[in-house]
Amino acid sequence: MRIAIGADHGGFELKQAIVSALPEVEFTDAGTFAADSCDYPDFADAVAEAVAAGKVDFGVLVCTTGMGMSMAANRFQNVRAALCRDAEDARIARAHNGANVLCLGQKRTDAATAVEILKAFVETPVDDAERHARRRMKLERAQRLSDFSVLAEADPEIYATIKAQVTQEDTEINLIASENTSSRAVRIAAGSVLMNKYAEGYPGKRWYSGCLPVDAAEDLARRRACELFGADHANVQPHCGSAANMAVYFATIRPGDTILSMSLDQGGHLSHGSPVNFSGKIYNIVPYTVDKTTEMLDYDAIERQALEVKPKILLTGASAYPRRIDFKRVREICDKAGCIMMVDMAHIAGLVAGGAHESPVPYADFVTTTTHKTLGGPRGGMVLCKEKWAKALDSAVFPGMQGGPLENIIAAKAVCFREWMSPEKKDYAQRVVANCKAMCKAVQDRGYRIVSGGTDNHLFLVDVKSTRGITGKDAAAALDNSGIVVNKNTIPYDTESPFKTSGIRVGPASITTRGMGEAEATLIGTWIADVLDDITNVKTQEEVKAKAKALTARFLVP
Repeated sequence: MRIAIGADHGGFELKQAIVSALPEVEFTDAGTFAADSCDYPDFADAVAEAVAAGKVDFGVLVCTTGMGMSMAANRFQNVRAALCRDAEDARIARAHNGANVLCLGQKRTDAATAVEILKAFVETPVDDAERHARRRMKLERAQRLSDFSVLAEADPEIYATIKAQVTQEDTEINLIASENTSSRAVRIAAGSVLMNKYAEGYPGKRWYSGCLPVDAAEDLARRRACELFGADHANVQPHCGSAANMAVYFATIRPGDTILSMSLDQGGHLSHGSPVNFSGKIYNIVPYTVDKTTEMLDYDAIERQALEVKPKILLTGASAYPRRIDFKRVREICDKAGCIMMVDMAHIAGLVAGGAHESPVPYADFVTTTTHKTLGGPRGGMVLCKEKWAKALDSAVFPGMQGGPLENIIAAKAVCFREWMSPEKKDYAQRVVANCKAMCKAVQDRGYRIVSGGTDNHLFLVDVKSTRGITGKDAAAALDNSGIVVNKNTIPYDTESPFKTSGIRVGPASITTRGMGEAEATLIGTWIADVLDDITNVKTQEEVKAKAKALTARFLVP
């Protein structure tokens, strides 16, 4: 058993007595080592950090009364410090509250009693009864308010907006396919002091001095990205997916060169060549489409088009395509057409990382992605490439298009990549696909036309225009009123304007992060159909909203 122990001058003698009385225990002594006046938070910080990091099994803190030490230690996440006066206090603190740091007062407790209390503390198991587990979970979460509580006084208006977002996430069902919920660890890294550092350049080659900490963070992010996806090289500096795509264009082609990419109204993305985007303004964009009958990619047609237009880049990947993409077939087309193969896997990156979708990395020259969406990391971008393109890519990012990278976000990306190396995340990717299929079937079974007839990945598209004669805009608004958040979306060969659309896009990544499974996905699918059957029925919307709130209360946001 490993115990970290610390005391200020007011608890020095009792600390020494405890260590002497228990020679069989492996104590890590954080000090103090003399009775001279000192500050108790210094020792509380050292012990609490060791406990939070899992370096020890328990912590013991001693001051004059124990109160100051308990207050100081409880500032740390994953630390539950309890001030105990007798063995019964210790047993309850462990069993009911899951306490892992024992606080004692030298003026309130003699040495013999302190040893008795400590033995009771470490020997008592945590009670797994549902009521205690529920309360411990609430204690640790603090309704997520502890993440930003400093703003309550510093900026009450911003505090209110963040709290409103927390409430929205907690009480509504988020089915935006491009959104997810990041872990607390990712959020903490994203808000860390690394944001204070300017770091133009790359690790070991910065413009500014003092970059050793951020160099270490960025190196971790790059190495983990390459390991996770099996890539030769990673650039983790792009601020977003569009910037990642821009970096590839800048690294490989010139203004006016031809890019063959999926049309936006067919499921592509703005940065793949929309006329209103930089990509469509700078480059000659030739769009390809899905087959009108199957609403799926026709690779033979794409090959004929590529051989005809001779693009410099063939770009695949989408923001609203519900089927698997055959990257091997795309590679064959690129080889025949003599062009660069570029894949934007922003939407499916988590599925790729978890093995629920074939990886484009072995085939593509460049793979771009965001780090949120199915990956569930911070909002940001990344480019993976073959080694021969590494130098050109890095130069395109800096100094080509960006200055100082956001090292706090890069650190959060590193945290995200590490999370994806766990078995739990591999299972998560499979569950996203299973939940999507279950929800899609529930909607389809109610008579709604699903674009392409189904889904293979993390999203599906519902044709509400042909099924119910309503627009995607009105359908999304009705669902929003019902506590279910989706987005309007064009469908292939849409006759409605992009501001109204004929469809909605639905994706379960966020609810899967909350722990919901196929049963919940199916239930939500029936609620979607209930609302869309009559979008003017306010009573139905109110009933579904109440059901949605009750369901989300059982599956908490991380």
